[in-house]
Amino acid sequence: EVQLQASGGGLVQAGGSLRLSCAASRSTFVNHRVAWFRQAPGKEREAVSSISIWGHTTYYADSVKGRFTISSDDAKTTVYLQMNELKPEDTAVYYCAAALETLEWRITPHEVHLNPTEYSNWGQGTQVTVSS
Repeated sequence: EVQLQASGGGLVQAGGSLRLSCAASRSTFVNHRVAWFRQAPGKEREAVSSISIWGHTTYYADSVKGRFTISSDDAKTTVYLQMNELKPEDTAVYYCAAALETLEWRITPHEVHLNPTEYSNWGQGTQVTVSS
């Protein structure tokens, strides 16, 4: 079973950039859907972005579209979330999560599978703080 390690969070001014990394261990991300979720204080955990390692398709929440980019390395052991033009409302703890993709996952839009309970493997969170 793949284990995940998230890193790359920090404190940045509004308009700045950060790159989060989600590294796999014990296995790779082959045949997985990898997603980034975030949770701000007092709010529910929300999906920010996801990527199908098999199909290379991606999803972005409307709030981050055009500013964030999700990608994976050729070895399929690390998934990145490049975050540009950061805003104070992006402040949250960011988590990466992974789930094995079934055929159904591969033929349906990413939006169908954004419930955190569908992801069985989670990394520890990494704090992102954007100051105004």
